[in-house]
Amino acid sequence: MSRLVKKSPSLCTDLPLNNTEVCNKLHLMRELLGSCYGPAARLKQIHNNIGGHVVTTSSSSVLLPAISSSEPLINLIKTSILHHVRRFNDCGLFAAIFCFCLIEQAKQSGLRSKVVTSVNKHLTGLCTDYLQQDDCSCKVKLDFCSSQNLVTLARSSISSKPACVLTEAECLHISRLAVHAFLLTVPCDSPGTISLGKTVTVSVEGLPVLESAVFPGLLVDVAQDVSLHEDSSFTPLVLFSASLAGDLCELGDGVIEVHPDLDTDAQILDQLLELGKQVVKDEVKVFVCQKVIHPVLQLYLRSQGVMVIERLGVALMEPLIQLTGAQPVATLHSAVPPTAYGKIGALGVQQFGSKTMLHFQPCGESAICTLILCHRNETMLNELKVVCQKTEHVLRLALREPSALLGGGCTETHLAAYARQKSKNEVPEPAIRLGCSQTEYLRAVEVFCRSLESVARSLEHNGGTSLIDLTHAHHWTQPSDVMKEDPKVSVGCCGCGALESSKSQRWTYLNTEYAAFSPADSLRGASEQPSVLDSFTAKLNALQVAVETANLALDVRYVIQDVN
Repeated sequence: MSRLVKKSPSLCTDLPLNNTEVCNKLHLMRELLGSCYGPAARLKQIHNNIGGHVVTTSSSSVLLPAISSSEPLINLIKTSILHHVRRFNDCGLFAAIFCFCLIEQAKQSGLRSKVVTSVNKHLTGLCTDYLQQDDCSCKVKLDFCSSQNLVTLARSSISSKPACVLTEAECLHISRLAVHAFLLTVPCDSPGTISLGKTVTVSVEGLPVLESAVFPGLLVDVAQDVSLHEDSSFTPLVLFSASLAGDLCELGDGVIEVHPDLDTDAQILDQLLELGKQVVKDEVKVFVCQKVIHPVLQLYLRSQGVMVIERLGVALMEPLIQLTGAQPVATLHSAVPPTAYGKIGALGVQQFGSKTMLHFQPCGESAICTLILCHRNETMLNELKVVCQKTEHVLRLALREPSALLGGGCTETHLAAYARQKSKNEVPEPAIRLGCSQTEYLRAVEVFCRSLESVARSLEHNGGTSLIDLTHAHHWTQPSDVMKEDPKVSVGCCGCGALESSKSQRWTYLNTEYAAFSPADSLRGASEQPSVLDSFTAKLNALQVAVETANLALDVRYVIQDVN
């Protein structure tokens, strides 16, 4: 068919970062994401302009996919950050804000993009090497013999999402539950290769948050009231992945030839009943199907004292297999092999609001647990579920690298001070190696350091002022009602909570000139433990992704866009 409208030529934009409209869009995106950063963040409500469901969030994993843009550079950055979020589930906003700040600071500096990208790459390597050192002053070792740091890490992740609308007590309760659930998924006495278990999250709307709980084993929602046998220990179980509804479409692919006088429904029902008779003969007490079970088969099984659970769903299949040792049966046309049966250690019933849940408990050790999340309404509950899943992933990353970084902006300001000091002391050699003058090198270093400090400043949303102390290089916040001419007043605790202000300390405002200094170790001999921690693995990768993405955007010469 011929085109009704002549195809338009592609739109080519030369040096997009020299375009004022493109820069304005990048700045707007940075402001938008920056306003969602941290515990005091401003929430965003997103919805399609033709109507539909309204999403309220400040989480990057929800926010970024919901934002659509016609600007290719923004889509490039968004895609890169989302790849990081899907892999690490944390520090997405940090990566995005840092990336946009690097681009914006580079354009304001007037430096050649080649100089900025080379210095960015050099400083990223410098910071990465420093963070991986054992004596790094902004890294905290996690001790799995104590849950204190794990709870702090979980609480920092949960409290940074205000859309969950949690009180201090509720936040602490959910943090402890998240750590408890995580520890239940780590096998204790498994020889050989260790395989982590799974946390199944069940949402219950309408109940108070403090009624949330963790249970070892698996809780399955059942529509009807259930009655348990007096002795429900070591109960045999069979699990079907095939539909037992009796439909012809479930018989497989190919052509089916049926005799005109043959009642196919009756034949299939007879086959289902034969299957039921076999499992009853094998003394099975729990009959579970991923899909639908024919009503007649259900009636027969219940009359024989068998508990029937249908529509289990694909999400619960793998946890139930791990818990019971059952092998899912994928056909109804052959006898169930003895090896397919599983066992349940014990059965119980749990009631949460209007939900009646059957509690499957394992025979021995099992790394399967269920986290029941309660909240007052759907919006808060959905955000809480996303945050708890992210927190579980952050705790799992800590198994690989049992470390955390100081939160509250202290890692960013500390790294900025460290990079300034190292660069000032070693300025001739890197400048020659990177092919730029010493002046260009130091200006590019300032671009990198100010971008890090801008991320720390993004944590303040209430009109306060961000400071850096000139001893440990931690991030501090001065309330909006304090005289801004005097940064020497008491400002409470630093962002991570490890340091308290004292009269002997000196501060200066972030993104202002100050003499380069080597930051002192704030954790050695400190009386207070940090109260805000960030995932080490996620933040380290986010730092690298932000710089690589910013360098890619700064190197873009042309953008060719199909406008048809």
